[in-house]
Amino acid sequence: MSTYLVTGGAGFIGSHLCDRLLAEGKQVVAVDSLSVGRIANLAEARGYGQQFTFYTMDVRAEGIRTIFERHQPEVVMHLAAQISVPRSVAEPQFDASVNVLGLLNVLDAAVAVGTRKVVFAASAALYGEPRTFPVKETSRKGSHPASPYGISKKVAEDYLHFYRRARKLDYAALALANVYGPRQDTIGEAGVIAAFISKMLAGESPTIYGTGEQTRDFVFVDDAVHAFAVAASRAPGAFLNIGTGIQNDVSTVFKLLAKFTGFKGEPIYGPPRAGDLVRHYLDVELAAKELGWEPWTSLEEGLKVTVDSFRTG
Repeated sequence: MSTYLVTGGAGFIGSHLCDRLLAEGKQVVAVDSLSVGRIANLAEARGYGQQFTFYTMDVRAEGIRTIFERHQPEVVMHLAAQISVPRSVAEPQFDASVNVLGLLNVLDAAVAVGTRKVVFAASAALYGEPRTFPVKETSRKGSHPASPYGISKKVAEDYLHFYRRARKLDYAALALANVYGPRQDTIGEAGVIAAFISKMLAGESPTIYGTGEQTRDFVFVDDAVHAFAVAASRAPGAFLNIGTGIQNDVSTVFKLLAKFTGFKGEPIYGPPRAGDLVRHYLDVELAAKELGWEPWTSLEEGLKVTVDSFRTG
């Protein structure tokens, strides 16, 4: 039975990934500091008994090496990160500490035990404010991310490339669009959906930062998780966009969520947030070619499932 180690395993995407890998019969080891992740997200994973192991630990900690030595993971899914764009703007050193030094700690541990591959959660934020759309992977060359969060995700690829060349540790980097779905927190890049739902179900008006005309590429969590699972055995040394190739503005998302939640009020408008982009959506043709992957969940379907999960959860 292959062992997969998932950093950020108690987080929104990480917990769904743990569930997917366990269902495939993998031995799964999850590591999470629980600064954002929640034990409650692992309820399904814990039902697998000894097939699943969890450690509360920061990826920057020295103890990471011990966990790798104990479990000898074949593949590492590295999702642990500082994910707040506003916090990265306010605290760039903290952002780099988690997103760069934390990554290096994991890579060194992986090399030490002979891990075959790392699948890394990159981000569309590394493209900065693109000039052409949809955004292709080649746009990262010479890009200038709008936030330290985006910068940390951009520099990570250079480290991954170095470790592949110099340490023989393979990787695939997946530049995620705005992932949303059940268990989502309000902190991350697509946190607007979770924030809107939470407010609407409480009968309160959510805040739209900016005009509401800013666009994003919203991809459902199950679709994103599928890309991680497939990338474990395909796309060596690849950098791939994972999104839908469709842009939707925030006002449209508000209207759809109002319909699904039954909310009758109007949004509150606030000033744009530092580091936020005006327009963004990804070209996903390369992922289709390299992974045989494509998104299958429509925005309406995904939002309805997400609203239902917030109601019952």
